[in-house]
Amino acid sequence: MQEARGMPLRSRVRRVRSGAMNTQTDILCIGSVLWDVIGRTASHMRAGADVPGRITRLPGGVAMNIAMTLKRFGLHPDLLTVIGRDAEGDALLAEAQAMGLGCEHIYRSDDLPTDVYMAIEAANGLIAAIADAHSLEAAGDKILRPMADGRLGSADAPWRGSVALDGNLTEDLLRIIATSPLFAQADLRVAPASPGKAERLLALLGHPSATLYVNLEEAGLLCQTAFADSATAAAALLARGAHRVLVTDGGRAASEGTAGDVITAHPPAVLVTRVTGAGDTFMAAHIASERQGLDRATALARALDAAARYVSGETPL
Repeated sequence: MQEARGMPLRSRVRRVRSGAMNTQTDILCIGSVLWDVIGRTASHMRAGADVPGRITRLPGGVAMNIAMTLKRFGLHPDLLTVIGRDAEGDALLAEAQAMGLGCEHIYRSDDLPTDVYMAIEAANGLIAAIADAHSLEAAGDKILRPMADGRLGSADAPWRGSVALDGNLTEDLLRIIATSPLFAQADLRVAPASPGKAERLLALLGHPSATLYVNLEEAGLLCQTAFADSATAAAALLARGAHRVLVTDGGRAASEGTAGDVITAHPPAVLVTRVTGAGDTFMAAHIASERQGLDRATALARALDAAARYVSGETPL
């Protein structure tokens, strides 16, 4: 069947035969898959500083970071994203395949370059970062075609498993996802990608199965206020209509809230050697822990431990 181009996601669906769903995939990771270019130094930095350090290029992006961590926990994630048909894209795809990530449904674009993220991290934290995810935004709902055309589901037989959703998607696409029949039975786990994109998640606040993973700053942006601690932020997000939330606050207590019930836990104290990808690691570890049957408190503690080991450099990149 020839697919019509340019149609809204909710209109472009196909029927799927019973049993045609992908049974090898534990979770769909939807969003940014790109190259992380990270400059790190052991020195403290301020604006205009010029210091020695190391520059690395590694596979990254919210969806990629989550998928890599899920794989380390023994799950089988499948990536839905866009990667350019350029040298950078070929190399990135090869890296993802070598890690055993599901790449069968990645949209390859002939005219969009592979996205990239650039950051500078110092002893005093993240100094600056720029996310060039313009190709992901331009690709729009093309990356979701496998959920509509029968490869992973359709409107009549939607995906019923877990979905890790990246806030790098456009606000319009997130609004469509919030009401699309293709996601009606999915367990949605959502990350804002960065404080600058946190407000995009407002479209998903009332979704009946969405779990939001945010830090304290992002929670404040969603509620248009500032919070002193994660428990207060979690309670406020629930009051605003969130189905479930997890709020982190760096080395301070993190909170998980659902149905008006908020629990908290403290992360282990560690020496921070990197920060990019920490939130994605926390989210993936929490998802994996719950899939393995751990209770709320244990899953939260395990996720905080995984994030602490990541920022300390104990967990490999």
